[in-house]
Amino acid sequence: DASPRDAIIHGVQFPRLDVLPASPDLAAAEVELASKFGRERIMREALRSVAGDYNIILIDCPPSLGLITLNMLVAADSLLIPLQCEYYALEGISQLLNTFHLVQRSLNEGLVIDSVLLTMYDARINLSRQVAADAREYFGEKVFESVIPRNIRLAEAPSFGKPIIVYDVSSAGAQAYLRVATELLIRLKQPAAPTSA
Repeated sequence: DASPRDAIIHGVQFPRLDVLPASPDLAAAEVELASKFGRERIMREALRSVAGDYNIILIDCPPSLGLITLNMLVAADSLLIPLQCEYYALEGISQLLNTFHLVQRSLNEGLVIDSVLLTMYDARINLSRQVAADAREYFGEKVFESVIPRNIRLAEAPSFGKPIIVYDVSSAGAQAYLRVATELLIRLKQPAAPTSA
C-alpha cells in the first residue's frame, strides 16, 4: 500500500532514468489481488500519482498473462511488443493479442499497439527471416525498422548487472538498441538524447 513515489530509485545508471523496481513481494500479488475490488485498475491508480513527473513511463510486463500483466495493460496507453524471431513466439503473440483485444474492449478502450520490436533476429536462419516477414505483414509500420540481433554481449550483460550500453556500448546489440531508442523517440516526437555512453 506504499506510494510508488516512495519506491522510485532516481538516476539509475543514467541521470534521467528512474526505476520503480519489482520486489519479492510481487510474487504474492496475484493471490492478494484476486479478492480485491477493482483489482485490474490498481496499477493505473498507483501510476497516476507519478505520471506528471515523467515524459515517458515504460512498464516491463512479465511474460505470463496473469492479473499483474492485466493490471499493467489497463494502466498503459500503448504497447511496445517485443517479438522473438522464433517459432513459439508466434504462439505467444496470438495469446497476447487476444488479451489485448479483451482489455481494449472492456477495461481500457484507449489502449493501442504502438510498436513491435523484433528480437533475437538472425538473418542466417530461415525461421528468423520468416517470423520477421510475417510480423511486418501483420503489423505493418508498427514494426521497428531496426531489429535486435542475437548477440553474445546482450546475453552476458544481465549476469554482470549492467545494461548493455554500459556493459559494451560498441556491441552489435547495444548499437541496435540505441537505434531502436532513436526510432521510438521519433515516433513519440521526443528529442533524442546523445547516444554516447
